[in-house]
Amino acid sequence: MENCIFCEREDLFMENDLAWTKFDKYPVSPGHILIISKRHIADFFSTTPEERRALNQLLDEAKQILDQKYHPDGYNIGINCGEDAGQSIMHLHIHLIPRYRGDLENPKGGVRGVIPGKRGY
Repeated sequence: MENCIFCEREDLFMENDLAWTKFDKYPVSPGHILIISKRHIADFFSTTPEERRALNQLLDEAKQILDQKYHPDGYNIGINCGEDAGQSIMHLHIHLIPRYRGDLENPKGGVRGVIPGKRGY
């Protein structure tokens, strides 16, 4: 796909046959990694079973590396599917975001915080 930054595969960190990883240019926290499909597809719902396995394999491998290098206390895993869900690059990518005790006063609700006011329940 022309002009797609994730089709370029710059700053590649790890890869397998169907997916690759890189550190996020605008990290939410230290160690924030993106797991990206090699095939140009819009979102997670467009993946084949083989692509899902490849993405999950890199997700697991990236977590192991982050555990060793950054020692986070938890993780958020996020995928934005569509502009109305906040997707800004229309090429499938999964965010693996390390979390650290104290990085947010009250982290309860985790990913529910994508809509302000909905995190607490």
